[in-house]
Amino acid sequence: MAAAIGTETGATIAVPDAGTGAGLLGLRSIILPIALAALALGAWQAVVVIGKIPPVILPSPVSTLSYIAERWDILLTHAIPTTFESALGFILATVLGVALAILITYSAVAREALYPNLVFFQLIPKIALAPLFIIWLGVGTQSRVAFSIFIAFFPVVIATTAGFLSVDRSMLRLCRSLTASEWQVFTHVRFPAALPYIFSGMKVAITLAIIGVIIGEFITAQAGLGYLIIFATARADTEVSIAAIVVLCVCGLLLYGLVALGELIANRVYSSETT
Repeated sequence: MAAAIGTETGATIAVPDAGTGAGLLGLRSIILPIALAALALGAWQAVVVIGKIPPVILPSPVSTLSYIAERWDILLTHAIPTTFESALGFILATVLGVALAILITYSAVAREALYPNLVFFQLIPKIALAPLFIIWLGVGTQSRVAFSIFIAFFPVVIATTAGFLSVDRSMLRLCRSLTASEWQVFTHVRFPAALPYIFSGMKVAITLAIIGVIIGEFITAQAGLGYLIIFATARADTEVSIAAIVVLCVCGLLLYGLVALGELIANRVYSSETT
């Protein structure tokens, strides 16, 4: 809808409604990614068809989607453990990351002792440590979840700490002048201010949690999308490998979407409390 604004000469000027502009912006943010993905799939299909590339090298998107439709039951069977372990690793990594961030924020001794070591461990190539987790924790779910936590908690720690420390100092002084307790300051000031930072770290962590589980499945698992990719690659069955990767991307998008939904809900809850 457009609003009409009168001028001194009696003419009217149509001004676009703010709601319309926001709607168009939201629509564009949906259409553009879909259009780009469709363009990429079309180019992929054209390359395979025109270049006459054999399926063992690169199957076409049409054949891959056809395989997914035909064997969705097998793919779903392998997708369930991968998704479950990724979600579990992500949740535990988030809890651990936020807890460490609180400790670093409120304790100078902990900050000086922990922060340099966290950075040091982050610099270690994580994939080199994956076999050690298998030795320490066995070949079951626990080793994959533990490795997922190990590589996913760091972004949450860094982002959450930055959020807690970004609070306006004048706001903290005001809270202390009003004799607010540390718990009240944390729940009403620090935590709401840190929410955008926390969810930014969580969005990075969910992708790393999935990577951690897949690496673990590459090594020892007998089920999961990572196992299916390795098994199919060993048999030169590229179509199965790519189909498993497509399903893995879908599972990752669903988990990422849940994090984004949680951010939206949290923002609305805290915004309603402040109004």
